[in-house]
Amino acid sequence: MLPRPASPGVLVGFDNSDDAGVFQLTTDIAVVQTVDYFAPIVDDPYIYGQIAAANALSDIYAMGGVPKTALSIVGFPTKDIEPQVLGTIMRGGLDKLTEAGVALIGGHSVRDDEIKFGYAVTGLIDTKNIKQNNAARAGDRIVLTKSLGTGLITTALKRDKARTEHVDAAVISMTQLNRTASEIANKFEAHTMTDVTGFGLAGHACEVAKASSISIHIDHSKLPLLPGTLDYSRENFCAGGLNNNEDFFGKDILIAESIPREWRNVLFDPQTSGGLLIFCPPSVASNLIEELHAAAIDAVDIGFTTEPLAQLLTVS
Repeated sequence: MLPRPASPGVLVGFDNSDDAGVFQLTTDIAVVQTVDYFAPIVDDPYIYGQIAAANALSDIYAMGGVPKTALSIVGFPTKDIEPQVLGTIMRGGLDKLTEAGVALIGGHSVRDDEIKFGYAVTGLIDTKNIKQNNAARAGDRIVLTKSLGTGLITTALKRDKARTEHVDAAVISMTQLNRTASEIANKFEAHTMTDVTGFGLAGHACEVAKASSISIHIDHSKLPLLPGTLDYSRENFCAGGLNNNEDFFGKDILIAESIPREWRNVLFDPQTSGGLLIFCPPSVASNLIEELHAAAIDAVDIGFTTEPLAQLLTVS
């Protein structure tokens, strides 16, 4: 374990597995920083670049911040792959940054046997509006802003078993910015947010429950799914990270015995550029969802929080 030194100005560090770090600049303004990169999960290099950018930006949105600048991170082979491929990847990422109003100000590249791409992103945040993992409250409603299943679908794609229409739906989801969802959640004064990424829905829910000293209840029948998700789950197109997530978080989760295995997989499925998990007062949940729907965001109320129980997360 790394030591946690007292550093003046650090408002959010790595104590509670928050999506990004926050450092205070003035009484009202702080910088919020994150970094994320990964190997290709789709075949099209332009789309891969877009997904990588949307995924990196998402951590800033999840904290309630506004991303401002980005530095690219590149690992690229010197053999067997044309340099033009890297140019296409970076153009996809740049177009997504431009859509978000984020300036690309540099980056760093290294030789690597496998392509890797992503960004270090810096944004600004109001010190009174930081959405930390420890701020959810008992009685909150829980709203999810994107459908689940990207890990199962992209794993099926890697094995040449995914249907084109299923991949297309996943790509649309993964390239959608969480910008508008974050702005709307901030407007309704959500207590906290996190984005659903590599630890899956169950893992990220557990992180919030642990940091906030609450428990979470999710109704699996309310979970929105990308087309094909359950089919690929039944066929066991499970990424290695899915099993790792279940092993790591499973001890803190109670899943009803009646829930089929294909649904259990969905709970732990690692997501790429997933949606926001928003914790908000019940008095604003309906209006929040209505405004998200008006912005073409398919948000769903999937559960609620309680005072702490024996398990962090219950799924019924």
